[in-house]
Amino acid sequence: MRVMLTTKPLTESQKALEKLGLRRDIDLALHLPLRYEDETRIVRLRDAPDGTPVQIEGTVVHQEVSTRPRRQLIGHLDDGSDSCVLRFFSFYGSQLKTMAVGQRLRARGEIKGGFLGRTMLHPTIKRAEGDLPTALTPVYPTVAGLPQAYLRKAVLGGLARADLSDTFAPGDLEWLRHAPHHPGPTALWQLRQALEFLHHPTPDVSIDTLMDHSHPAWQRLKAEELLAQQLSQLQSRRERAALRAPALQPQAPRALRAALLQALPFALTQAQERVCAEIEHDLSRPVPMHRLLQGDVGAGKTVVAALAAVHCMDAGWQCAVMAPTEILAEQHFRKLVNWLEPLGITTAWLTGTQKTKERRSMLALIESGEAHLVVGTHAIIQDKVKFHRLALAIIDEQHRFGVAQRLALRKKMAVSDSDEAGESSTHGHEPHLLMMSATPIPRTLAMSYYADLDVSTLDELPPGRTPIITRVVHEARRDEVIERIRAQISQGRQVYWVCPLIEESEALDLSNATQTHADLAEALQGTQRADGLPVLIGLLHSRMPSEDKKAVMAAFTAGLMSVLVSTTVIEVGVDVPNASLMVIEHAERFGLSQLHQLRGRVGRGAAASACVLLYSTGDAPRLGEAARARLKAMSDTNDGFEIARRDLDIRGPGEFLGARQSGAAMLRFADLANDTALLEWARTEAPRLWDQHPQLAAKHVARWMGTKAEYLKA
Repeated sequence: MRVMLTTKPLTESQKALEKLGLRRDIDLALHLPLRYEDETRIVRLRDAPDGTPVQIEGTVVHQEVSTRPRRQLIGHLDDGSDSCVLRFFSFYGSQLKTMAVGQRLRARGEIKGGFLGRTMLHPTIKRAEGDLPTALTPVYPTVAGLPQAYLRKAVLGGLARADLSDTFAPGDLEWLRHAPHHPGPTALWQLRQALEFLHHPTPDVSIDTLMDHSHPAWQRLKAEELLAQQLSQLQSRRERAALRAPALQPQAPRALRAALLQALPFALTQAQERVCAEIEHDLSRPVPMHRLLQGDVGAGKTVVAALAAVHCMDAGWQCAVMAPTEILAEQHFRKLVNWLEPLGITTAWLTGTQKTKERRSMLALIESGEAHLVVGTHAIIQDKVKFHRLALAIIDEQHRFGVAQRLALRKKMAVSDSDEAGESSTHGHEPHLLMMSATPIPRTLAMSYYADLDVSTLDELPPGRTPIITRVVHEARRDEVIERIRAQISQGRQVYWVCPLIEESEALDLSNATQTHADLAEALQGTQRADGLPVLIGLLHSRMPSEDKKAVMAAFTAGLMSVLVSTTVIEVGVDVPNASLMVIEHAERFGLSQLHQLRGRVGRGAAASACVLLYSTGDAPRLGEAARARLKAMSDTNDGFEIARRDLDIRGPGEFLGARQSGAAMLRFADLANDTALLEWARTEAPRLWDQHPQLAAKHVARWMGTKAEYLKA
């Protein structure tokens, strides 16, 4: 007899739990409340303050469904000291029964006074039965189809079943209590004790300490979470150290490197020299380099990347450079070809918009090994691309690539190596990986989310870079800005005008690039260039055909075009030394690091440069707090490291991480701005726990990260 096995379909509530990522008991236990409701006490109506959530109890003395001015359920509740109207504009039949005349109810909500008496709008109601609860009622983050009652029951069950045994090493709690810079004995609660309290706190607790996460129970959870993050990053670093990579040890006299340095029209800064030495040391070792190269706009990351590439090629291997956009990839391609082609280096170019014949030619060059260097977009990681001897991958603007894309590039490293006897043997090598970012990483982020990386910092700008003056200007002064553009053109300079959208949007009242281009063309009629050539105004946006983009950029780079109206496709990589004015329209809509990147397109030559941040308040009387903070930071400083620090304060870590942690949990509980002491403790404790108590360490990572720790390796 054959037995048919069937799987019971998930209910809507179970599907909703899946959507929230609540699959394990520990996931439920760590799903903490957004806020709390105090149902532990009853407030008499005569004592209930207006504007504050309270719970009242009384008898329903009147009920009606009114249709004027709109359909609504109205009930009158009397507790003997006063009466209150309960008003519902959307309601169910069950609420009609619950609020029947004569029924004794408990209602929780915010009381507001008015012409028609005191009112609760859409209160939570239930029959006044049983004793009052002894703990605050949790209100959890949820999604559609997942009622609070179901979620509370699920969390309670998960909390009861979850293994919450201690994964700290013996003595760690006392060590943490006395750790340098630690705020005191606030992390000494046991994990189960802390979680049970946070799910059901007693009514005498200070709500502020629950909401700002300063309560000792929260401190324990933040210590746990930061330790899990540090352990997973350390695990990733150690696992990578056990892998094999080509040891790139060029033969003396390192001809390509020497020739490149001699050909460069400038000398390296001390910071560039230091960083190049760090990278070359990593490349010479038989373990995969995993290094982040960070530096401010214009600090000279491209030449460092070029020197890393020639180190690789001096050793007889291929190098790939991947950029997030075709414009940025082409900027790299042109600059690298200009430097390296005279040295006899063949460079291949790969993008998704190439014609078939050119693409086939490039693929053949790459597979044969004739192309020493490959530059392109994500097209580099497509299946048809076969490298001959790839050893180094350089990823620019790494935060704009997803985890899957970085993992795909690493898998390209299935190379054929030769042993000393000359016989070919295939080994599964890992590539050396150099990731570049023009957004400096604040120290606390480098200590936490980037703890698995080695970080090299270009903290010195090349000589000759002129300071950029930044002005914040209301859009009402637009005509003054256009006059400034006219003056710049008359002096032979070039101008960027950046718009945030390509087309009109009803949701965002923003000028589009096409209309701005037409308006500027009309406003600048009759303007004379210093060389007598006609004033050309270009338009660049992401929806243009690739060939049109190239033509526009070529004309602007060559100085034939005076003004370039663009969307943010020119955010990084564009280098036109003659451009001396950047106008950013609706600057209040941009992120801080994006504003800093855009500003960095000017100030690249000897001429004094300026950035004008045009802002609009729309129908509001003033800018929002976050927008004001961003624009103030831009006007206060040109220092990218200070900009990054303020950006972290304003927007949190997501601005810096981009897709790096896609699929992995961000820090849910710890706050890098306020929990530096706990982060320092976790950094110290993680290697100690792995070395002395590896089973506890593995259990701790599994509890907090689950399968998500894999994404930290990308």
